[in-house]
Amino acid sequence: MNKRQIVNIVNFIRDIEPRLEMDLVTPVREQIALMKKLDLRGTFLLQYDALCDPVYVELMKSLDPAQFELGVWHEIVEPETADAGIPWTGRYPWDWHAHCGFSVGYTKEQRERLCDVLFEKFRETFGYYPRVFGSWFFDSHTVRYLCDTYGLDAVCNCKEQYGTDGYTLWGGYYGQAYYPSRTNVFMPAQTKEQQLDVPLFRMLGSDHVYQYDFGMSLEEGAKTQGVITLEPVYTNNTGGGGVPRWVDWYLSENYNGDCLTFGYAQAGQENSFGWDAMKDGLTYQFTQFARLQAEDKLTVEPLGDTGRWYKETYAETPASAITAHCAFDDDDKTSVWYSSKNYRINLYADGEKMRIRDLHVFRETYPDPFEDVVCKSNEAVYETLPVIDGNRHTGAGILAGLYLTDTDGNRIPCKKMQFSDLGGGTAQLTYSPVTVTLSEESIHITCDRPFILKAHIGNDDHLPTVTAQTKDTLTLSYGGTEYGLCLTAGQFSDTAEAHSDENGVLMFTIINS
Repeated sequence: MNKRQIVNIVNFIRDIEPRLEMDLVTPVREQIALMKKLDLRGTFLLQYDALCDPVYVELMKSLDPAQFELGVWHEIVEPETADAGIPWTGRYPWDWHAHCGFSVGYTKEQRERLCDVLFEKFRETFGYYPRVFGSWFFDSHTVRYLCDTYGLDAVCNCKEQYGTDGYTLWGGYYGQAYYPSRTNVFMPAQTKEQQLDVPLFRMLGSDHVYQYDFGMSLEEGAKTQGVITLEPVYTNNTGGGGVPRWVDWYLSENYNGDCLTFGYAQAGQENSFGWDAMKDGLTYQFTQFARLQAEDKLTVEPLGDTGRWYKETYAETPASAITAHCAFDDDDKTSVWYSSKNYRINLYADGEKMRIRDLHVFRETYPDPFEDVVCKSNEAVYETLPVIDGNRHTGAGILAGLYLTDTDGNRIPCKKMQFSDLGGGTAQLTYSPVTVTLSEESIHITCDRPFILKAHIGNDDHLPTVTAQTKDTLTLSYGGTEYGLCLTAGQFSDTAEAHSDENGVLMFTIINS
C-alpha cells in the first residue's frame, strides 16, 4: 500500500471510579486476552492511581513489550496531588471536572510537579520513562515541559467535541495527527521555530458525517454533543463502536485510501465502563482489525510506533484528508475533512445540496487560554479561529455554512462527490459542475457559470468580527487575533459575499500571519 492505514489500540486504566461500584480489573485482563488471541499490538496508558496498584503493575509487567506498549494517562487524582504536595479540590479522589481533574486547574509550577510525580512513578515502577502521553485535553505548558524535560514519541487528546463531559475542543485539526505549536498545542505550528517535534494524535475515531453537528438544533444552534465514535460502549441507532453495521461502514470509509497521507483511527476503551458494556463491540472491532491486517489492508500498532514513524516521515505537518463517500445510513450524504497546518475545512453534501460546512484558520501564536490562567471552572474551552461554523453558527432556523448560488441567488445543484489526490498535499473534490481544489494555503473553486459564495449565519456564538474589507481581502478578528482570506480570483461584495470572476473561478488564500 502506498498510503499507510493505521489503527492505534489505546486502552487506558483508572483505579478509582467514584460514580458506581465496578470491577475495573476484569476489563484490563479481557482486553489483554483478546489482543493476545488476535495477535494485535497496542498501548496501555496508566493513570497515576493505577501505577500505585500492584494488581495493574503486575499485569503490565507480565506483558510482552514487543506486543504491548506502556505509557501514561494524565487525568489527575488525589493520590497524585498528595505526592506532589498540592491540595486536592475535587469532590472524589478522581473527579472529571476541569479545575481539578486536568492540568489547566493548576499553576505552571504545580503542573510541572504533577508531571514529575507521574513520570518518576512510572520510571520507579517499570525502569524507564514513558514515551507516550495522553489525556482528554491538556495545556501547552504541560506538553512543552514534558517534551523538553523527558522527550516523547507521541501524545494524544480527545476528538473534536462541544461541551461533552464539561469541555470543548473546537476548530482543531480534524483527526489524524499534526505537530503542535509551542504557544498553543491545540494549533498546528506553521514554522519550525514554533513547532513541538512530537506529533499529537486525535483520539476516538469520530463519525465523519454526523459527529460534527450531532445534537445540534436548527432553532437553537449548538448543544452539548453526544458521541458517535469507535468507542464500543455506544450502541444506539445513531451509530457507534458497538454497532456492527456502523463499524463496517467506518472501516470501509476511513480506510478507503482517499486520505492524502495516511489513514488513521484510535480504538480501545478505558476500563471504567466495565467489561460487560464494551465486550461485544470491542470483540467485533478487534476481530475486524485482525482480518483487515491479515489482508494487508491496515496496520495495527502501538501509539509510540506511529509517532516515531510520523517523525521519521514528516518534518512538518502534512496536509491530510478524511473522506466519507456516504453516511452509514444514507448513500446520498458525503463529507470531506481537509486539514493542513494553516486551516481546516469540511465540505458536506446531501444529495444535490453541497455547502462548505466548516472553515477554521490556524495561527501558531494564538495564545493558550490557560497559559498563565488557572481554570477555576468545571468546564474548559480550546478553540481555533472561525470563518464559518456549521454547528455553532446555526440557529433561528438557518443552517449555517458557505452556500454556492448562481447570480440569481439559486443554489447550484451538484452531483455525487468524486475525490482526487493531486499530490503535494492537494485534494480535488468534484461535485459537477463545481470543483473544489484544496491545497495547504489556498482554496480554489470553479464552476461552469459565474457564482456567489454566501455565508448563512443564524447564531453569533463563536462568530468572528469583520474588521476590514476590500474587493480582494476580508480581515476577521476573533479572541483578539486578526486573520482572514485574500482573493486571487473573484472579489468580495459590499456584503462580504465572494463573487467568482466571469469564468466561474474563485480562489482564496489563507491569511494567518
